[in-house]
Amino acid sequence: MDTEARITQRGSSSSEPGDGAEGERPRSAFSRSAFRGLTVRRAALIGVACTAFLLLLSQYVVQPFLIPSHSMEPTLKVGDRVLVNKLAYRFGDRPERGDVVVFDGTGSFVRERPEGNALGEALRGAGAALGLAEPADTDFVKRVVGVGGDDVVCCDAGGRIQVNGLPVAEGYLFPGDTPSRVPFRVVVPLGTLFVMGDHRSQSRDSRDHLGEPGGGMVPVEKVIGRADWIGWPATRWGAPGTGAGHG
Repeated sequence: MDTEARITQRGSSSSEPGDGAEGERPRSAFSRSAFRGLTVRRAALIGVACTAFLLLLSQYVVQPFLIPSHSMEPTLKVGDRVLVNKLAYRFGDRPERGDVVVFDGTGSFVRERPEGNALGEALRGAGAALGLAEPADTDFVKRVVGVGGDDVVCCDAGGRIQVNGLPVAEGYLFPGDTPSRVPFRVVVPLGTLFVMGDHRSQSRDSRDHLGEPGGGMVPVEKVIGRADWIGWPATRWGAPGTGAGHG
């Protein structure tokens, strides 16, 4: 009988809320909840820090640039994201013929920067800086055909562009395109660039602004950087080739 009583007492006491095993459950659940909350906060902070780092990187070192048009085909296609090297011309180097450059066309391709909603412009600018949105309407990507002092002529008897009297072999042109359907001759002012798209029939470039203020020449200081690498899609990883040379 005594044994039965002891067993009964132990059985009833095991269900008491003050028992160690049962009493620890609420504390364990609270600990897991706190851990989850801490993880979410930490993840949010890491996300903010990473975004800030990427924005700083794109501002000063390398910026993803979303290709919005057909003007640089076949070198660059719509939807490509190129990595623009912002350090390419910061230490004394200058753009060279054949370079694919991204530049601010204000004053050369567009007369002035259009006004817009400040918040909307800031959000769009952040998206463009991360390669998630189309670039500003004033940003362009083209190929350098002539630099300061060059005499650029289209076209010679063979239908080729000449620079300083020498024909240029433009292996980058879109298949079936001619170097230019519009004849021209320009002497590029010092400190500026004469630029054209690789898909000449689909590109509005320096040729189309020759009679406007600025003459379609891009000031070197307006160059944002050089398009050195196609980062996306993965099937197109690589450096855009120059494909150019005197022929």
